Amino acid sequence: MPDTSPSAAPAPDLAALRAEIDRLDDAIHDLLMRRVEVVARLAASRAKGDGPAIRPGREAVILRRLLARHGGPLPRAALVRLWRELLGATTTLQAPLTVAAWLPDAGIEALRGHLGMAAPVTRCADDVSALAAFAEGRTALVALPPSGRWWRTHYPSRLFVVARLPFFGGAEAASGTTVFLLSPTPPDPSGDDRSLVRMPARAEAALAAEGFTGAELARADDLVLVEVPGVLSPGDPRLAALGATVLGSYAVPLTA
Repeated sequence: MPDTSPSAAPAPDLAALRAEIDRLDDAIHDLLMRRVEVVARLAASRAKGDGPAIRPGREAVILRRLLARHGGPLPRAALVRLWRELLGATTTLQAPLTVAAWLPDAGIEALRGHLGMAAPVTRCADDVSALAAFAEGRTALVALPPSGRWWRTHYPSRLFVVARLPFFGGAEAASGTTVFLLSPTPPDPSGDDRSLVRMPARAEAALAAEGFTGAELARADDLVLVEVPGVLSPGDPRLAALGATVLGSYAVPLTA
């Protein structure tokens, strides 16, 4: 029997709520179109220079700011997913976002989750093939795992590690998947970053003595791949003394 007591809340007007949602959708759509117009002006100005338009450091700043102000029942992961698709789509409007990748399935999932599901990703048989695709001008970016020979050998000096994926915690992060995104555009600091360093294994113990706190990510033969807090200069004399090479830097990934 329906509750007819004076304290019973009136049933919502379904039509009115749907009309309000439609108005909000239109407002969101209007803002999206305005945002794209601003991105188009930025692209036309050539303020970002040549090369891929992707700027992982700047994107990290945007997402951190949005997550810091976020409230309500919408999950943080959903907010990040929305903005990652938006960032991927608007970046592609400025320059092609083609990627050559040598990754397992979980790595490809993390890569597409970061660049947008529509990003053209070419899967390669090995890291040499992925780097060759870039060198031959067939892709703008390269995506690789910590394994392989790419970080141990002299890979093209025009490439920098600019992102570590996944940037936001999820299934890929839980599985321990790690993807490094390489770009010919130098990394841009985000305010909370780490640098990727290759160094002789024999010098790893001396890293702390030089003022660095490193976390080893990979080891092969007589070399180690180490993650160090901060943005380090390739010409840092402390690293040079250790025989170390800075491969790039990236924003510290966020946890869910």
